[in-house]
Amino acid sequence: MKKMVSAKRVDYLSWDEYFMGVALLSGMRSKDPNSQVGCCIVSQDNKILSMGYNGFPTGCSDDEFPWEREGAPMETKYYYVTHSELNAILNYRGGSLEGAKLYVSLFPCNECAKAIIQAGIRTVIYDSDKYAEEPMTRASKRMFDAAGVDYYPYRRSGRKVTLDL
Repeated sequence: MKKMVSAKRVDYLSWDEYFMGVALLSGMRSKDPNSQVGCCIVSQDNKILSMGYNGFPTGCSDDEFPWEREGAPMETKYYYVTHSELNAILNYRGGSLEGAKLYVSLFPCNECAKAIIQAGIRTVIYDSDKYAEEPMTRASKRMFDAAGVDYYPYRRSGRKVTLDL
């Protein structure tokens, strides 16, 4: 008697869909009322190494620090918030990130670009580049180009994923 072998699923997530999905889901942890940026760092063999989202450093209460975007510098979020990319790099406890890929929902700022380069991350896949013309983003791209870090936009598949939580 011949054994029947069923065919594998063909509608499974691609690696890019999976990792960008993790980055987007991570961003949903952010308590920032304006920007929910998420990040997922992945090894060369497609293993998740770390994740992060934009928020205040550990021990800094999100009820005691400002979330405002405008006002006196000490009264806005910008001096206090750690971006998702830096959080993901700092959250990693496994050693080197050399050669890793970073999936992020918003193109990295110049400060995060420095950390990405120094950590040895070689590829950045981003969902949005809404600040492309801002000096900080142009500086990021200049540094990535000089350091040999590849970056390219995530190509949305249009797939809808629903989670019942």
